[in-house]
Amino acid sequence: MSAVIEVRGLRNQFGRQVVHEALELNLLQGEILGVVGGSGTGKSVLLRTLVGLNRPQAGSVRLFGQDLLALPSGPRQALARRLGVLFQQGALFSSLTVSENIELPLIEHAGLSRPDARRLAALKIALAGLPAAAGAKYPSQLSGGMVKRAALARALALDPAILLLDEPTAGLDPISAAAFDQLLLTLRDALGLTVFMVTHDLDTLHAISDRIAVLAGGRVLVSGQLAEVVATDDPWIRDYFQGPRGRAAAGAQPSTRTPQP
Repeated sequence: MSAVIEVRGLRNQFGRQVVHEALELNLLQGEILGVVGGSGTGKSVLLRTLVGLNRPQAGSVRLFGQDLLALPSGPRQALARRLGVLFQQGALFSSLTVSENIELPLIEHAGLSRPDARRLAALKIALAGLPAAAGAKYPSQLSGGMVKRAALARALALDPAILLLDEPTAGLDPISAAAFDQLLLTLRDALGLTVFMVTHDLDTLHAISDRIAVLAGGRVLVSGQLAEVVATDDPWIRDYFQGPRGRAAAGAQPSTRTPQP
């Protein structure tokens, strides 16, 4: 599989705090990549860098073969529209309904009329597994699971090639989290999406990740399939994947993940 995102020599620094140093990472077309690491390893900073919200001090981010950081503003924004982002808390506009949240990028970036945007928003709401009635509700009227799905519907608004998810199952009960995992698998397979997923959810990692990348010490410590990562001789990896919760996740029902070619 070819790489749709290539990160080389990435350095992110805030004041004296170096978050990433010489970080290297590939995201392969069609895969679900789970990104894990301890607190302060810069998982969310990396995601924000990939979508152009954070400019690093050094290194390159190539998106579909183009250097995102070297492009002029117009082409960079056009390229970034091929990315759909789900932020940890949903980041929905509280003063807009779910439908209006999804319509906004369709009107602002795709130039659709309001009636056309409304019809397409209804399709995205259905794709995210929400009932049609959810479109008229405000974020404050939704459960945590419905907020995640509404944010996912907005991330899908512009038919992105890549989804970037920041803790998509955080705060969800186990049943809702498992349903969300299955939804991601279904969307990946049906729409041909590639998924970059920051998560700490061991059940999600076991259920749907094709590869896992572990951040530590400002870089990617290891990336590969779950068995390769678990076999890595590192104290944090050992505690994370082979601790009580890791063993419980590993002993759960077999993954329903569709193998990638």
